[in-house]
Amino acid sequence: MDKNKKIQSRRLRRRRHVRNKLRGDSNQPRLCIERSLKHFACQVVDDEQGKTLVSASTRDKSVRDQVKSGGNCDAAAIVGKLVAERAAEAGIKIAQLDRGHNKYHGRVRAFADAAREAGLQF
Repeated sequence: MDKNKKIQSRRLRRRRHVRNKLRGDSNQPRLCIERSLKHFACQVVDDEQGKTLVSASTRDKSVRDQVKSGGNCDAAAIVGKLVAERAAEAGIKIAQLDRGHNKYHGRVRAFADAAREAGLQF
């Protein structure tokens, strides 16, 4: 098997494993993460209604001024703090962390730690 195909199949397996356990509702919405080489984004989703309740990204104007690069742990921590503040304004205190195919270390861990410190519970 080609190396890239093997990596992609592992990512899909991890993503299915995580998503099968998580379903966001109005009481506990799903906090999903998108991580690329240059940016970090997240959104709080209510799967029952199919709506995005809150979102934050390194592409936002307020975050762009604070970070030098969107693809590092510092940027992920700023996004985590921002999404937790926006969720608190929307009345969301508890969410389920959906890391997708990403492993829980590095930027994902920095994001989760910052969101917890800002008051969001997983």
